[in-house]
Amino acid sequence: MATETMPYQNQTDWLRSQVHDALTAFFAEHSAPVGDPEVTAAFTVLRDFVLDGGKRLRPVLCFWGWRGAGGHSLGGREGASCRDRPIVSVAAALELCHAGLLIHDDIMDGSDLRRGRPTVHRALGQSAAILLGVLALAWSDEVFAGCGADPVRLRAARRRFDRMRTEVIAGQFLDVLARAGDAPERALTAIRYKTAKYTVERPLQIGGELAGAGPELLAAYSRLGLPLGEAFQLRDDLLGVFGDPAETGKSALDDLREGRHTLLIAHAWQHASPAAARHLRLWYGSAGLTERAAETIRQILLDTGAVAHVETMIADRVRQALEVLRTAPITPEARQALTRLADGIANRTR
Repeated sequence: MATETMPYQNQTDWLRSQVHDALTAFFAEHSAPVGDPEVTAAFTVLRDFVLDGGKRLRPVLCFWGWRGAGGHSLGGREGASCRDRPIVSVAAALELCHAGLLIHDDIMDGSDLRRGRPTVHRALGQSAAILLGVLALAWSDEVFAGCGADPVRLRAARRRFDRMRTEVIAGQFLDVLARAGDAPERALTAIRYKTAKYTVERPLQIGGELAGAGPELLAAYSRLGLPLGEAFQLRDDLLGVFGDPAETGKSALDDLREGRHTLLIAHAWQHASPAAARHLRLWYGSAGLTERAAETIRQILLDTGAVAHVETMIADRVRQALEVLRTAPITPEARQALTRLADGIANRTR
Protein backbone atom coordinates (compact mmCIF):
# COMPACT_ATOMS: atom_id res chain seq x y z
CA MET A 1 0.00 0.00 0.00
CA ALA A 2 1.40 3.43 -0.89
CA THR A 3 2.22 5.54 2.13
CA GLU A 4 -0.03 8.40 1.03
CA THR A 5 -3.13 6.20 1.47
CA MET A 6 -2.36 5.38 5.10
CA PRO A 7 -3.53 7.37 8.15
CA TYR A 8 -0.92 9.07 10.37
CA GLN A 9 -0.28 6.26 12.85
CA ASN A 10 -0.10 3.63 10.14
CA GLN A 11 2.45 5.68 8.21
CA THR A 12 4.56 6.21 11.33
CA ASP A 13 4.38 2.51 12.19
CA TRP A 14 5.21 1.69 8.55
CA LEU A 15 8.31 3.85 8.73
CA ARG A 16 9.49 2.30 12.00
CA SER A 17 8.93 -1.18 10.59
CA GLN A 18 10.77 -0.37 7.37
CA VAL A 19 13.72 1.13 9.27
CA HIS A 20 13.88 -1.96 11.46
CA ASP A 21 13.86 -4.21 8.37
CA ALA A 22 16.52 -2.10 6.66
CA LEU A 23 18.77 -2.20 9.73
CA THR A 24 18.21 -5.94 10.18
CA ALA A 25 19.25 -6.52 6.58
CA PHE A 26 22.27 -4.24 7.01
CA PHE A 27 23.52 -6.14 10.04
CA ALA A 28 23.01 -9.45 8.24
CA GLU A 29 25.36 -8.18 5.54
CA HIS A 30 27.86 -6.64 7.97
CA SER A 31 28.82 -9.44 10.31
CA ALA A 32 32.22 -9.44 12.00
CA PRO A 33 34.93 -9.73 9.32
CA VAL A 34 37.07 -11.97 11.54
CA GLY A 35 36.13 -15.23 13.21
CA ASP A 36 37.28 -14.35 16.72
CA PRO A 37 34.36 -15.20 19.05
CA GLU A 38 34.82 -12.08 21.18
CA VAL A 39 34.72 -9.82 18.13
CA THR A 40 31.64 -11.66 16.90
CA ALA A 41 30.02 -11.23 20.32
CA ALA A 42 30.79 -7.50 20.27
CA PHE A 43 29.18 -7.09 16.84
CA THR A 44 26.13 -8.90 18.21
CA VAL A 45 25.92 -6.50 21.15
CA LEU A 46 25.95 -3.56 18.73
CA ARG A 47 23.31 -5.16 16.53
CA ASP A 48 21.05 -5.84 19.50
CA PHE A 49 21.55 -2.30 20.84
CA VAL A 50 20.46 -0.79 17.52
CA LEU A 51 17.58 -3.15 16.79
CA ASP A 52 16.03 -3.61 20.25
CA GLY A 53 14.33 -0.59 21.74
CA GLY A 54 14.50 3.11 21.06
CA LYS A 55 11.77 5.52 19.98
CA ARG A 56 13.11 6.02 16.41
CA LEU A 57 12.18 9.68 16.84
CA ARG A 58 14.76 11.05 14.44
CA PRO A 59 13.80 8.65 11.62
CA VAL A 60 10.12 9.49 12.19
CA LEU A 61 10.76 13.24 12.06
CA CYS A 62 12.89 12.81 8.95
CA PHE A 63 10.04 10.89 7.35
CA TRP A 64 7.47 13.58 8.17
CA GLY A 65 9.84 16.27 7.00
CA TRP A 66 9.92 14.39 3.69
CA ARG A 67 6.15 13.94 3.58
CA GLY A 68 5.63 17.58 4.49
CA ALA A 69 7.60 18.61 1.42
CA GLY A 70 5.47 16.40 -0.82
CA GLY A 71 7.52 13.22 -0.64
CA HIS A 72 5.36 10.30 -1.69
CA SER A 73 7.31 8.03 -4.02
CA LEU A 74 8.43 4.81 -2.38
CA GLY A 75 11.67 5.24 -4.28
CA GLY A 76 11.60 1.93 -6.12
CA ARG A 77 9.47 -0.54 -7.99
CA GLU A 78 6.25 -1.75 -6.41
CA GLY A 79 7.18 -4.56 -4.08
CA ALA A 80 10.86 -3.57 -4.07
CA SER A 81 13.02 -4.04 -1.00
CA CYS A 82 12.71 -1.38 1.69
CA ARG A 83 16.38 -0.64 1.05
CA ASP A 84 15.40 0.65 -2.41
CA ARG A 85 13.48 3.49 -0.79
CA PRO A 86 15.79 6.47 -0.15
CA ILE A 87 13.77 7.91 2.74
CA VAL A 88 13.95 4.59 4.60
CA SER A 89 17.71 4.28 4.11
CA VAL A 90 18.34 7.85 5.26
CA ALA A 91 16.09 7.33 8.28
CA ALA A 92 18.07 4.16 9.09
CA ALA A 93 21.32 6.12 8.76
CA LEU A 94 20.05 8.60 11.33
CA GLU A 95 19.32 5.75 13.73
CA LEU A 96 22.83 4.31 13.31
CA CYS A 97 24.30 7.74 13.95
CA HIS A 98 22.16 8.06 17.05
CA ALA A 99 23.27 4.66 18.32
CA GLY A 100 26.94 5.60 18.00
CA LEU A 101 26.43 8.87 19.83
CA LEU A 102 24.40 7.20 22.60
CA ILE A 103 27.15 4.65 23.20
CA HIS A 104 29.70 7.42 23.64
CA ASP A 105 27.30 9.55 25.70
CA ASP A 106 26.78 6.67 28.14
CA ILE A 107 30.55 6.36 28.55
CA MET A 108 30.91 10.08 29.29
CA ASP A 109 27.99 9.98 31.73
CA GLY A 110 29.10 6.75 33.42
CA SER A 111 25.60 5.34 32.93
CA ASP A 112 24.89 1.74 33.89
CA LEU A 113 21.58 1.28 32.05
CA ARG A 114 20.13 2.22 28.69
CA ARG A 115 16.70 1.04 27.56
CA GLY A 116 16.51 -1.19 30.62
CA ARG A 117 19.72 -3.06 29.77
CA PRO A 118 23.39 -2.68 30.70
CA THR A 119 25.03 0.02 28.60
CA VAL A 120 27.47 -1.16 25.95
CA HIS A 121 30.52 -0.10 27.97
CA ARG A 122 29.22 -2.00 31.01
CA ALA A 123 28.69 -5.10 28.86
CA LEU A 124 31.99 -5.01 26.96
CA GLY A 125 34.30 -2.47 28.56
CA GLN A 126 35.01 1.15 27.71
CA SER A 127 37.54 0.61 24.92
CA ALA A 128 35.27 -1.85 23.10
CA ALA A 129 32.32 0.52 23.45
CA ILE A 130 34.30 3.42 21.99
CA LEU A 131 35.18 1.27 18.98
CA LEU A 132 31.59 0.13 18.47
CA GLY A 133 30.34 3.70 18.72
CA VAL A 134 32.80 4.75 16.02
CA LEU A 135 31.70 1.79 13.90
CA ALA A 136 28.02 2.76 14.17
CA LEU A 137 28.89 6.31 13.10
CA ALA A 138 30.92 5.04 10.14
CA TRP A 139 28.10 2.74 9.11
CA SER A 140 25.66 5.64 9.19
CA ASP A 141 27.81 7.26 6.48
CA GLU A 142 27.71 4.08 4.43
CA VAL A 143 23.92 3.74 4.61
CA PHE A 144 23.33 7.43 3.89
CA ALA A 145 25.64 7.47 0.87
CA GLY A 146 24.03 4.34 -0.59
CA CYS A 147 20.40 5.44 -0.21
CA GLY A 148 19.85 5.81 -3.96
CA ALA A 149 18.29 9.29 -3.83
CA ASP A 150 18.44 11.79 -6.66
CA PRO A 151 22.08 13.04 -6.62
CA VAL A 152 21.21 16.72 -6.31
CA ARG A 153 18.81 16.12 -3.43
CA LEU A 154 21.21 13.67 -1.81
CA ARG A 155 23.99 16.26 -1.78
CA ALA A 156 21.69 18.81 -0.16
CA ALA A 157 20.52 16.30 2.47
CA ARG A 158 24.09 15.20 3.11
CA ARG A 159 25.16 18.77 3.84
CA ARG A 160 22.47 18.93 6.53
CA PHE A 161 23.58 15.56 7.91
CA ASP A 162 27.22 16.64 8.10
CA ARG A 163 26.29 19.93 9.74
CA MET A 164 24.12 18.09 12.25
CA ARG A 165 26.99 15.89 13.39
CA THR A 166 29.30 18.86 13.84
CA GLU A 167 26.64 20.67 15.86
CA VAL A 168 25.87 17.77 18.17
CA ILE A 169 29.57 17.30 19.02
CA ALA A 170 29.88 21.01 19.79
CA GLY A 171 26.79 20.80 22.00
CA GLN A 172 28.13 17.76 23.80
CA PHE A 173 31.40 19.61 24.35
CA LEU A 174 29.52 22.50 25.96
CA ASP A 175 27.74 19.97 28.16
CA VAL A 176 31.05 18.47 29.27
CA LEU A 177 32.45 21.93 30.06
CA ALA A 178 29.38 23.03 32.06
CA ARG A 179 29.90 23.79 35.74
CA ALA A 180 27.57 24.55 38.63
CA GLY A 181 26.83 28.25 38.73
CA ASP A 182 27.02 28.73 34.96
CA ALA A 183 24.45 31.14 33.55
CA PRO A 184 21.22 29.46 32.37
CA GLU A 185 21.88 30.85 28.89
CA ARG A 186 24.96 28.61 28.61
CA ALA A 187 22.88 25.54 29.42
CA LEU A 188 20.29 26.62 26.85
CA THR A 189 23.00 26.94 24.18
CA ALA A 190 24.16 23.40 24.95
CA ILE A 191 20.58 22.15 24.67
CA ARG A 192 20.12 23.87 21.32
CA TYR A 193 23.18 22.24 19.76
CA LYS A 194 23.35 18.84 21.41
CA THR A 195 19.61 18.12 21.20
CA ALA A 196 17.33 20.61 19.44
CA LYS A 197 19.19 20.72 16.15
CA TYR A 198 20.21 17.08 16.24
CA THR A 199 16.87 15.61 17.33
CA VAL A 200 14.29 17.73 15.50
CA GLU A 201 15.51 20.55 13.25
CA ARG A 202 18.05 18.69 11.11
CA PRO A 203 16.05 15.44 10.72
CA LEU A 204 13.09 17.49 9.45
CA GLN A 205 15.34 19.39 7.05
CA ILE A 206 17.13 16.25 5.84
CA GLY A 207 13.77 14.71 4.97
CA GLY A 208 12.70 17.95 3.34
CA GLU A 209 15.84 18.12 1.21
CA LEU A 210 15.23 14.56 -0.02
CA ALA A 211 11.79 15.65 -1.25
CA GLY A 212 13.08 18.86 -2.86
CA ALA A 213 11.75 21.31 -0.24
CA GLY A 214 12.12 24.99 -0.99
CA PRO A 215 13.83 27.60 1.24
CA GLU A 216 10.56 28.72 2.86
CA LEU A 217 9.69 25.25 4.13
CA LEU A 218 13.24 24.50 5.24
CA ALA A 219 13.24 27.75 7.23
CA ALA A 220 9.89 26.79 8.77
CA TYR A 221 11.34 23.42 9.78
CA SER A 222 14.07 25.32 11.61
CA ARG A 223 11.63 27.68 13.36
CA LEU A 224 9.51 24.80 14.62
CA GLY A 225 12.35 22.32 15.12
CA LEU A 226 14.45 24.40 17.50
CA PRO A 227 11.79 25.13 20.15
CA LEU A 228 10.38 21.62 19.86
CA GLY A 229 13.86 20.14 20.26
CA GLU A 230 14.48 22.30 23.30
CA ALA A 231 11.19 21.08 24.77
CA PHE A 232 12.35 17.51 24.15
CA GLN A 233 15.57 18.03 26.13
CA LEU A 234 13.86 19.93 28.94
CA ARG A 235 11.43 17.04 29.33
CA ASP A 236 14.40 14.66 29.26
CA ASP A 237 16.03 16.63 32.09
CA LEU A 238 12.88 16.26 34.19
CA LEU A 239 12.60 12.55 33.42
CA GLY A 240 16.27 12.07 34.31
CA VAL A 241 15.49 13.15 37.88
CA PHE A 242 11.81 12.32 38.38
CA GLY A 243 11.17 9.60 35.80
CA ASP A 244 10.19 6.04 36.57
CA PRO A 245 13.17 3.77 35.72
CA ALA A 246 10.70 1.12 34.53
CA GLU A 247 9.54 3.64 31.91
CA THR A 248 12.78 5.45 31.07
CA GLY A 249 15.02 2.37 31.11
CA LYS A 250 17.71 4.16 33.14
CA SER A 251 18.38 5.00 36.77
CA ALA A 252 16.83 8.17 38.20
CA LEU A 253 20.13 8.75 40.03
CA ASP A 254 22.43 8.95 36.99
CA ASP A 255 21.89 12.64 36.18
CA LEU A 256 22.15 13.63 39.83
CA ARG A 257 25.35 11.67 40.37
CA GLU A 258 26.87 13.01 37.17
CA GLY A 259 26.08 16.56 38.25
CA ARG A 260 24.81 17.70 34.85
CA HIS A 261 24.33 21.45 34.61
CA THR A 262 20.77 21.58 33.34
CA LEU A 263 18.37 24.51 33.30
CA LEU A 264 16.49 22.67 36.02
CA ILE A 265 19.52 22.77 38.30
CA ALA A 266 20.54 26.29 37.25
CA HIS A 267 17.16 27.62 38.39
CA ALA A 268 17.39 25.71 41.67
CA TRP A 269 20.86 27.13 42.40
CA GLN A 270 19.59 30.66 41.82
CA HIS A 271 16.63 30.27 44.19
CA ALA A 272 17.89 27.84 46.84
CA SER A 273 17.91 28.72 50.52
CA PRO A 274 21.31 28.57 52.27
CA ALA A 275 20.47 25.12 53.68
CA ALA A 276 19.31 23.85 50.27
CA ALA A 277 22.43 25.26 48.60
CA ARG A 278 24.60 23.42 51.14
CA HIS A 279 22.81 20.17 50.34
CA LEU A 280 23.29 20.71 46.60
CA ARG A 281 27.00 21.45 47.06
CA LEU A 282 27.42 18.32 49.18
CA TRP A 283 25.42 15.83 47.12
CA TYR A 284 24.80 17.08 43.58
CA GLY A 285 27.42 15.45 41.35
CA SER A 286 28.54 13.05 44.09
CA ALA A 287 29.22 9.47 43.01
CA GLY A 288 28.15 8.41 46.51
CA LEU A 289 24.71 10.01 46.25
CA THR A 290 22.15 8.02 48.23
CA GLU A 291 18.47 7.68 47.39
CA ARG A 292 17.62 9.62 50.54
CA ALA A 293 19.89 12.52 49.53
CA ALA A 294 18.45 12.36 46.02
CA GLU A 295 14.93 12.69 47.40
CA THR A 296 16.00 15.86 49.19
CA ILE A 297 17.40 17.25 45.92
CA ARG A 298 14.11 16.46 44.17
CA GLN A 299 12.25 18.33 46.90
CA ILE A 300 14.60 21.30 46.49
CA LEU A 301 13.82 21.34 42.77
CA LEU A 302 10.13 21.49 43.62
CA ASP A 303 10.47 24.03 46.45
CA THR A 304 12.58 26.47 44.42
CA GLY A 305 10.08 26.43 41.57
CA ALA A 306 12.62 24.84 39.22
CA VAL A 307 10.23 22.12 38.11
CA ALA A 308 7.39 24.56 37.51
CA HIS A 309 9.77 26.88 35.62
CA VAL A 310 10.93 24.11 33.30
CA GLU A 311 7.35 22.93 32.71
CA THR A 312 6.47 26.49 31.67
CA MET A 313 9.47 26.58 29.33
CA ILE A 314 8.32 23.32 27.73
CA ALA A 315 4.79 24.60 27.23
CA ASP A 316 6.04 27.88 25.76
CA ARG A 317 8.28 26.11 23.28
CA VAL A 318 5.60 23.70 22.15
CA ARG A 319 3.28 26.68 21.66
CA GLN A 320 5.92 28.37 19.48
CA ALA A 321 6.30 25.24 17.37
CA LEU A 322 2.57 24.87 16.90
CA GLU A 323 2.25 28.50 15.83
CA VAL A 324 4.84 27.89 13.12
CA LEU A 325 3.05 24.72 12.04
CA ARG A 326 -0.23 26.55 11.55
CA THR A 327 1.16 28.69 8.74
CA ALA A 328 4.07 26.62 7.41
CA PRO A 329 3.90 25.70 3.68
CA ILE A 330 3.53 22.04 4.54
CA THR A 331 1.13 19.31 3.45
CA PRO A 332 -2.00 19.09 5.65
CA GLU A 333 -1.21 15.48 6.52
CA ALA A 334 2.28 16.34 7.77
CA ARG A 335 0.92 19.33 9.68
CA GLN A 336 -1.42 16.98 11.56
CA ALA A 337 1.32 14.42 12.14
CA LEU A 338 3.83 16.96 13.47
CA THR A 339 1.16 18.44 15.74
CA ARG A 340 0.65 15.01 17.27
CA LEU A 341 4.38 14.44 17.54
CA ALA A 342 4.82 17.78 19.31
CA ASP A 343 2.35 16.72 21.98
CA GLY A 344 4.12 13.37 22.36
CA ILE A 345 7.52 15.03 22.72
CA ALA A 346 6.27 17.44 25.38
CA ASN A 347 4.30 14.95 27.46
CA ARG A 348 6.21 11.70 27.10
CA THR A 349 7.08 9.52 30.08
CA ARG A 350 10.27 7.94 28.69
